[in-house]
Amino acid sequence: MRFVLVVAALCAGRAQAHTLENVRSSGLELWLACLLLTAAGLYAWGVHRLWQAAGPNHGVTLYRIAAFAGGWTVLTLALAPPLDPMGAELFSAHMLQHELLMLVAAPLLVAGSPLAVWAWAMPPRWRRSIACITHSRGIAAIWATLTAPLAAWILHAAAIWLWHLPGLFTAALEHEGVHVLQHFSFLFSALLFWWAATRRTSSAGTAASVFYLFTTMVHTGALGALLVFAPTLWYPVYGTAPLEWGLQPLEDQQLGGLIMWIPGGLVYAGAAIALMARWLQTHARSGLHRPA
Repeated sequence: MRFVLVVAALCAGRAQAHTLENVRSSGLELWLACLLLTAAGLYAWGVHRLWQAAGPNHGVTLYRIAAFAGGWTVLTLALAPPLDPMGAELFSAHMLQHELLMLVAAPLLVAGSPLAVWAWAMPPRWRRSIACITHSRGIAAIWATLTAPLAAWILHAAAIWLWHLPGLFTAALEHEGVHVLQHFSFLFSALLFWWAATRRTSSAGTAASVFYLFTTMVHTGALGALLVFAPTLWYPVYGTAPLEWGLQPLEDQQLGGLIMWIPGGLVYAGAAIALMARWLQTHARSGLHRPA
């Protein structure tokens, strides 16, 4: 019941600002709004240019456009009021923000193929230059390394566990620059992780992706369980007095752990099952068309 009250408070926008001294400045919020609007505008223009060249629903499908729109919307909601200011008052709200970034916005943005569409938004000369740069041996090697399943898994796991260490988590709450770095780390590592997990088409690649998804479910669930069953507060920066919405600080921490443990685990498990089902379906079709 208390969780319902907290969510209702989030939706109603009752919290208007951080209670900590170092809050996100209006200038940073303006930069964030400009970046989000620029990303959406470039994507829309890229779709227009691509469909002009290849025809409607060719090159980029309506499914990918809807995925990008959904990811962009969730990303905006996660980084904007009322949820962003609430993250300084409630640990559970901060955890919800992180889960939206890593488990909803990131996979949807990856499904939207924004890099290819943004390239089409550029003038042809720029597009050729970008293609030459990205296909150069050094850049291609770095990209291949970062998006290899094991490397992406390690980076994503490191971002999750390191930023939830009490010292780093508290620093992110108290210092604006560290807060930005924290969110960037979560989103960037999640984008790499979901790209690596969903772009593998071979049997071995699919098996590796399923393995890394399930192991991510396990270790994030373990972190969530530690937060749920911890007898003391990990982050005293949120205070030790009862919170405005009736939650005790330890209950707020337990709620944040549950958000990571249950909904987060379901997303990773669901993605793994979907990949396995797709692979089985493809394998069955190839078997049907194989000559006797």
